[in-house]
Amino acid sequence: MFKYLRGRACRSKTFSSIGLLGLACVIVSLFLAAAPAEPSTNPIALQPESLPIIPKEFFITEVLDERENQKAVAWLLPVAQTLNPAAKAQPVDLQGGGQALKQFIHQSLPVNKKLRPVVVRIHDFKVTEKAGSEGRVEGRVQLSMSFDLLRDGEYVYLTDYEGAVRYSRSPGQHTVVEPALRRSLASGLKFLNEWMDTEATKNEKLALGVKVFFTDYVQHNKADTVFYDPARPLRWDDFVGKPVGSRYAAQVFPSFGYGGPSAVVDGYIHLNLNMKVFVLKENSWVRAGANNDYALNHEQRHFDIVKLVVERFKNRITSKQLPVVDYGGIIAYEYIESFREMNRLQDQYDSETQHGLNNSAQERWNARIEKELREMGVK
Repeated sequence: MFKYLRGRACRSKTFSSIGLLGLACVIVSLFLAAAPAEPSTNPIALQPESLPIIPKEFFITEVLDERENQKAVAWLLPVAQTLNPAAKAQPVDLQGGGQALKQFIHQSLPVNKKLRPVVVRIHDFKVTEKAGSEGRVEGRVQLSMSFDLLRDGEYVYLTDYEGAVRYSRSPGQHTVVEPALRRSLASGLKFLNEWMDTEATKNEKLALGVKVFFTDYVQHNKADTVFYDPARPLRWDDFVGKPVGSRYAAQVFPSFGYGGPSAVVDGYIHLNLNMKVFVLKENSWVRAGANNDYALNHEQRHFDIVKLVVERFKNRITSKQLPVVDYGGIIAYEYIESFREMNRLQDQYDSETQHGLNNSAQERWNARIEKELREMGVK
């Protein structure tokens, strides 16, 4: 009643990108001019880059490096004049290690702390190379990330990204590796920006707040149920149950419940709660000869008390600033508290009126209930 979309993407620009879930993109081989050979063990200096993206819905507040292997980011074939098919890839890390990775992501996008804080989790980020055709080296950058919303100190999962960038290089240089790493990270951040733009106004997890709208369920064509309506009080023909072993002349068991759909409208959760205050006819009974107006009024007041409790329940909910994370739990708690209040008031009412036998006490309760019904706009 009250509920996410997992996103995965593949994007391409200068480099070819391949989504790991079968999203195929065109592979573009990069042929760069020969550059002086450098030792393959040199760390890769990830260059800062300000991406042409201005997020409107979020800023990156934290980057968590959760890679299984944080000692190397690439496994590269050695630099050589010609490709040796028997050569083994060597591990190479970023200059600055995982901190360089975090720094690059933080510097890539502008920060507006008035927007939603998003946490980036990096699960996998690595480059692997192998011997390709025509004496060239084929490389692949693999990236796996997930994104959380940081709300009230808690991480709220949003979506995933998995993608890859492929490149082709000559055996004599590693120059293409660093740009490939940047393009892979840029694709993931671009995906996040597009996902946030799409989901911001309709995803419940990204909602800016909760708005509750109450309606009262009133239907008079139910054969087994009477729903509360000031214009349609209880009648003796609603009491169709058989009297039980009780010394009382009549008995009624009113109750209440709620339910209804939710939707995200313009970034806010709209919760439409339909309140049902009802009496089940088969649980209501009257003894022969006891069906007079005075007794019916006593039973009607039981029904009125439930309506008053429901109006108080509404007021408590609408006066709260419900949190997006657990608004359902708070409403359920208030419902239980209202149910207890209902039972307590019903017991108090019967005790003070002696189940209607104390006329003066009954009159006082009649006046009290009528006054509160008018004050709450029920009558």
